[in-house]
Amino acid sequence: MSSGSSYVFFLVVRNLRFFVPYVGKLPPTWGCCPHSGGCLSLSWGCYHPREDVVPSFSFLMSAYAGNFYQDFEITWGDGRAMILENGDLLTLSLDKGSGSGFRSKSEYLFGKIDMQLKLVPGNSAGTVTAYYLSSLGPTHDEIDFEFLGNLSGDPYIVHTNVFTQGKGNREQQFYLWFDPTKDFHTYSILWNPQNIIFSVDGTPIRQFKNLESNGITFPKNQPMRIYSSLWNADDWATRGGQVKTDWSKAPFTASYRNFNAQACTWSSGASSCASSTNNSSWLNQGLDTTSQERIQWVQKNYMIYNYCTDKKRFPQGFPPECSFNI
Repeated sequence: MSSGSSYVFFLVVRNLRFFVPYVGKLPPTWGCCPHSGGCLSLSWGCYHPREDVVPSFSFLMSAYAGNFYQDFEITWGDGRAMILENGDLLTLSLDKGSGSGFRSKSEYLFGKIDMQLKLVPGNSAGTVTAYYLSSLGPTHDEIDFEFLGNLSGDPYIVHTNVFTQGKGNREQQFYLWFDPTKDFHTYSILWNPQNIIFSVDGTPIRQFKNLESNGITFPKNQPMRIYSSLWNADDWATRGGQVKTDWSKAPFTASYRNFNAQACTWSSGASSCASSTNNSSWLNQGLDTTSQERIQWVQKNYMIYNYCTDKKRFPQGFPPECSFNI
């Protein structure tokens, strides 16, 4: 089973604040910003994205705020997935009988896609909320977010992966700098011919570059749908399967809203981007200087696993893309 995806729509707000916990590999402790102003804290304190560096984009085609009735279809769960509030909210539930899931009606070949999620609260150990882009078949491409539940008071783990032509094994995992069960947060994927960027609330956490010139495959030819599911994975999800799902806490529920896509839709073998004069900035977007600082901040303070540093897993040498600091 695999995971998820999304894109960030920037809203510039004066003195926007994020709560940043203690920096380290121990479970986070939630903290409050006592001051305001623009800064990027690389140790302890508050992270304030600066107004003057928030990028501005204009999109000419395939840009819309989604409605779950129009854009998605429930694929499994026997009534455990529900679309509510006139299509503005979708919930997935898991109980001992089954989980649930949905997928997009459209396929995409490149885009900026985002979704706001509020994850399963309380004791979510053993559960996985998966949110991802994927094509089909044995040589499929896939871009994954998976949110691994945990015991009450312990942090969620954000698990990311990239599959190209059926090959994955590119896992990076992170803690978050906030409690993802208290409110909705935006989980985003930028996917263009140059790179894939995973972001949380506008802050990039991971980049996977197109390194085809170095013989490394990159997902660029297979259109993908958006998928999401909530399911039981207590054989591996929490502490390697040591902590099992507590079914007395069921049903477990994750919520979704504010789907937004700036993307090239794929239909009848053709891309919506191919037939129009397209100056959409996301098609060439990478990490600017400020975004590079942000991703370094996240990876220094909140990354808890990186396949590119796992010598036990790769005793014969790391995968070739690890040489390029992605």
